[in-house]
Amino acid sequence: MTSGCRDSKSRRVAAPRRGFPPSVVVEVKALACELPKVHGKPLSRFSMAEIRRAVIERGLVAEISGATLWRWLDRDALRPWRYRSWIFPRDPQFAEKAGRVLDLYEGRWEKKPLSPKEFVISADEKTSIQARRRCHPSLPPAPDRPMLIEHEYERGGALAYLAAWDVHRAKVFGRCEPTTGIAPFGRLVEEVMSQPPYCSARRVFWVVDNGSSHRGSVAAKRLQERWPTIVLVHTPVHASWLNQVEIYFSIIQRKVLTPNDFPSLAEVEQRLLAFQGHYEQIAKPFQWTFTRRDLAQLMARLETSAKAQVAA
Repeated sequence: MTSGCRDSKSRRVAAPRRGFPPSVVVEVKALACELPKVHGKPLSRFSMAEIRRAVIERGLVAEISGATLWRWLDRDALRPWRYRSWIFPRDPQFAEKAGRVLDLYEGRWEKKPLSPKEFVISADEKTSIQARRRCHPSLPPAPDRPMLIEHEYERGGALAYLAAWDVHRAKVFGRCEPTTGIAPFGRLVEEVMSQPPYCSARRVFWVVDNGSSHRGSVAAKRLQERWPTIVLVHTPVHASWLNQVEIYFSIIQRKVLTPNDFPSLAEVEQRLLAFQGHYEQIAKPFQWTFTRRDLAQLMARLETSAKAQVAA
């Protein structure tokens, strides 16, 4: 045996794996944090495949896999293909108005607990509910097949659904109208206020947004002239998420109106009103968790963000 021979049982040492330099990783992440228009791309947002093409076009790498890009971006939780809408509160009294609403949800008004003779109503309108007559009958679910809804439909008109939600009693009132406005909203208020316990209440707080049918001090005065115990409480501008009735509307949308398959507006109205009674059998007050403490934290974040934008 010659001295140059190797032991047959010895293992060959693997060559070290070559990776991308850190500078490339940094540049890829920087690209993912920019809007496509900055790079002359006619896109609203980047997908993973488009990031890969852009990286190669810029000459950062000759070739790279989508899995590698995904791993790099995932380390910093970067998802450039996703987006979320936002809006800065522009109501100068945002904190004050929002605080009043949050206090009512917790059963307080002007730092005092509400009495058993005081109630909180959250009200709004859901507009443009259509009746879509499907060209072929809908089919119920079957084994290994979901419910089938014909894509084509004929329009059967639209109506508005006005609802009032008793925040602490989980009681809902609603009515359908051809359109929204001062008169339709007044009829909803009368429906609620003309029956017990509201007709004999000490005060009934109505939480509403800034829609034209119940906007500002003019609406408050108009309603109080008819119902002296009403206290109209407006949410801040662009803060409909503070109005609890919107939660009920989302339930309506999921359980009653989707998919939309109604032969007529009369059928839409019948189902909406029937659902009220059905829902009240199982309804409980919504577990509202956003408090004044959360509001203070939100306002602090917005102030910090606004200062950063000014500095930039």
